[in-house]
Formats: sequence, structure tokens, C-alpha cells
Amino acid sequence: MLKNIVLIRDPDCNIYLLDQEILIDTGTGRHFSEIKKFIEADFNASKIKAIINTHCHYDHTGGDKKFRDWLGADILIHKNDADALENATETTAAALFNVKAKAVTVDRKLANNDTINTKNFSLKVIHTPGHTSGSICLYDKNNNFMITGDTLFADAFGRTDLPTGNEKQMKESLEKILGINPKHIFPGHGNPKSNGIDFLIKQLLNKIS
Repeated sequence: MLKNIVLIRDPDCNIYLLDQEILIDTGTGRHFSEIKKFIEADFNASKIKAIINTHCHYDHTGGDKKFRDWLGADILIHKNDADALENATETTAAALFNVKAKAVTVDRKLANNDTINTKNFSLKVIHTPGHTSGSICLYDKNNNFMITGDTLFADAFGRTDLPTGNEKQMKESLEKILGINPKHIFPGHGNPKSNGIDFLIKQLLNKIS
């Protein structure tokens, strides 16, 4: 959909490779070998310097250690979700996958309005709690796209009934995204969506209200 953004369809969550420099989320790690082969076949893995987690849930972070051991990349996550990773708490929701999370060191704790730059993109961290207290979206103003994790899908928003989830915060986060009004969204599950994002969010807000 946009040049230099590669969607890797892991069965557990969407993984995105940006500019061959940043990996967004890592799945559970169950399919690490297949993803490693895919990346090595078409891209220069040595360029990947950072792994950004959109939130702490196991289906997005379970593969962090395997990918870091392979790439030597730093792991970044919002400061509110960092403890869940570093202490493998129940907030990771690993129990939903019948596994126990393993502690992973966080190299950089993100905050709202932080910026992460690659060759072609400047990603602004948008703190969007609701699915977890440390959920984030990543917005590139010049290309008007947003990586939305489990905050916003092509037709729904993420669950608010898991640890640190909060429906009121989800509503506020959706309103924040509506105010930005990206042209393209790249969600944590399902298909990316272009155009009509504002209409979608208004529909979802009506469901919460």
C-alpha cells in the first residue's frame, strides 16, 4: 500500500518492516523461523536496528527475545507497558495462549510525542491507552499513515476487558486518532485500510457511547 512498508502476515499478529530498519511487533515467536527466512530472502536483516512493540500482549511481543538474539536490535515499548515485558506479568495475557511469558529487557521506554526516524519515515509516538495502558500508535505526518496496533482495526477496536484495558480510555484514544485523521492505517490484525478512517472511527465511537 505504501512503499518501504512491508506487511509480514504472521498468524498471530501483523508484523511490519519499515525501511528495512524497524520491525513493528514480533508475534508469539511460534513462527520465528519462517519469518526469519522470509526477511533474509528479500531484505538486508543487518539493517534492522529496532523492534517497536505497539503494546505488551504476548501475541505481539512473544517473539521479542528470538528476534533480538538474531538481529541484535533494541526493544522499544511505551513506559506503561515496559514492566509487563521486563517482569513477564499477567498483563502480557500470555495465559490466553497457554504459555508463560519470559522476561525481556526493554532498551528504550517510549513516551507520548517521542519520535523514531528511519530513512524515509519520521514516526511520532501517539499514546493510545484503552487496549492496554501502554498501547501506542505510530504516525508519520508526511505520508499520512498510522500504525495502530490493537487500538484500531479496519472495522473494530481492540478489547478493553483484559488487564489494564479501559473502555473510557479507548474512547479518548479513538477521538485522538480521529483528530489526526490519517489516510492509511496499518493495524495489528486484519487488513490495512485507506480512506474513510474518520467515518469508521465515528461509527465505533457511537458503539461505545
